[in-house]
Amino acid sequence: MRRNRLLASAAALCAAAAFGLAVPHTAAAAPDHYCSYVSSDVRPTLTHGDTGAAVRQAQCLSNKWGGVPPRLEVDGVYDSVMLKKIEWIQVCHGLPPSGVVGSRTWQVLYHPALDCYVPYPQ
Repeated sequence: MRRNRLLASAAALCAAAAFGLAVPHTAAAAPDHYCSYVSSDVRPTLTHGDTGAAVRQAQCLSNKWGGVPPRLEVDGVYDSVMLKKIEWIQVCHGLPPSGVVGSRTWQVLYHPALDCYVPYPQ
């Protein structure tokens, strides 16, 4: 029974993609301790151009997202690729797409939504 539901779900996603419909991006189930560049209590405000361990933490957490969005290189540099991904994650969670990683964005990085039906910008 479970196998039938999985096959039906996969078929529905393939059909949706074939017709150009929004297909959800899902968050991978990686544990929070996987990202250990800083303590989960350390949540400074980050903006484009920032560098350091907290940026690495945000990059690592954002890489929990599966689907189309690119995996960010965990290099500690808040570049334009990271800015685009953070803005997309913010939109997926109903936050304004400011690109600023503040308290609300940190919250969603640590606790991502399971699905996002917003297409990733090209």
